[in-house]
Parts: sequence; structure tokens; C-alpha cells
Amino acid sequence: MTDTPGYADALSELDTILRELEGSDVDVDRLAERVARASELITVCRDKITTADLQIRQVTADLDAAADVDPES
Repeated sequence: MTDTPGYADALSELDTILRELEGSDVDVDRLAERVARASELITVCRDKITTADLQIRQVTADLDAAADVDPES
């Protein structure tokens, strides 16, 4: 995977692959390729969600720490 898509693009491509796989005319010759690509895209989405979660936790921790500072100090 050389070009990492953004979350929305990865999700859109996953949706396209899912529709292909659910169709009655699944190309068996491409099946393994499409499943492998779906696996890559799922990893991209999970990584992006994890990164966003960590960033959000850091921001909220910083806000909590700022709120806990005694203004009279």
C-alpha cells in the first residue's frame, strides 16, 4: 500500500468492495485481491481512529489539567 487514503476515501472504497462482494456476479479471479485490499483499508481506518482518539484524549487531558490549576497560585 503505497498511497494511504484518508479515512473517508478508505471507507468509501471499503463500501465499494463490500457491494462487489455482495453482488451475485463476484469475479472469483479477483476475490482474493479485493479481500486483501479491504483488509488494508480496514487497517488504515483503525489506525486513523486510534490516532484521532489519542489526540482527543490529549486535548481533553490538557483542558482538564488547565481547569485544575489553582488561579491563586
